[in-house]
Amino acid sequence: MGSTAFGNFHDFCRDATLPVCNLFDESPNKGGPGFGGCELRGISLSGGGRLANLGSILICGLAIVVSSLLIWWSERKKAAVGRREMQIFLLAYILVEICEIFTVGGFPLDSKVRTVFTAIHLGAIVAAVWILLLNAVVGFQLLDDGTPVSIGLLLLSGLAFLIGTGYIALDTGLNWTKTFEPSLNDPNRNIGLYVLYQLAPLLFLVLFVALEAVLVLRVLGERRPMLYLAGAALLFAIGQIFQYVVSTHICQGTDGAIDGALFETLFTLLAVVMLWIFWSSITEDDWPTPGGYA
Repeated sequence: MGSTAFGNFHDFCRDATLPVCNLFDESPNKGGPGFGGCELRGISLSGGGRLANLGSILICGLAIVVSSLLIWWSERKKAAVGRREMQIFLLAYILVEICEIFTVGGFPLDSKVRTVFTAIHLGAIVAAVWILLLNAVVGFQLLDDGTPVSIGLLLLSGLAFLIGTGYIALDTGLNWTKTFEPSLNDPNRNIGLYVLYQLAPLLFLVLFVALEAVLVLRVLGERRPMLYLAGAALLFAIGQIFQYVVSTHICQGTDGAIDGALFETLFTLLAVVMLWIFWSSITEDDWPTPGGYA
């Protein structure tokens, strides 16, 4: 399991396949020797190349298709609160999965191109989880959902996280300004990326669950939707366990053919589907509004 030293990525990269690891000099993406753990080798391709994580690539493709269907089903819920905001979150998740094909999936790419995809991937993760948190805020109808103000807030704030995180990742991987050069080698200490990529999404998710629990239990006075919310949280947690705890054992047991990244991608997809089911269950026409009017 990865080190708990604040800001350090080396042990995480040793034990798991994380997109951020592509930025560091030890990464095979940069011709490095690796981080000292089990190397994900995947399958051989013609010409001597390798496809590191075919399973993740296939599940990413499935996630894109499923998310597109959820966007279409959301469009049919004309009276649903937060319909546009949920669609924006699903679009952000699709962007995450597209990038994951080239970062975690290990699709053959030039090193600098993979670094760019990695930067977009990291920024998209932070932006997507932030947008999800704002979806919970929209549920309280402090702002009218679907209005230019609501949609603009989601898009602009999400874009700020995407650009900010993406810039730090690019500057780290391409070493433009030398600011993050010390993080390129063991212990790969990068406070900015650690806070934005590791800690901020976790905080946003905790706040999302807390706000939605208040909305369902205190405002709507319902219990059943909490099962869907708890299911989504459980599925996401299982995915993280596969990524950070079990991954190295799977890699060693399969001689580098697969690792926990495949299962993390799968369980994250299931969590997103369960989140959509949760959202759908609390946006039926017969729910009372926060103001208590029908």
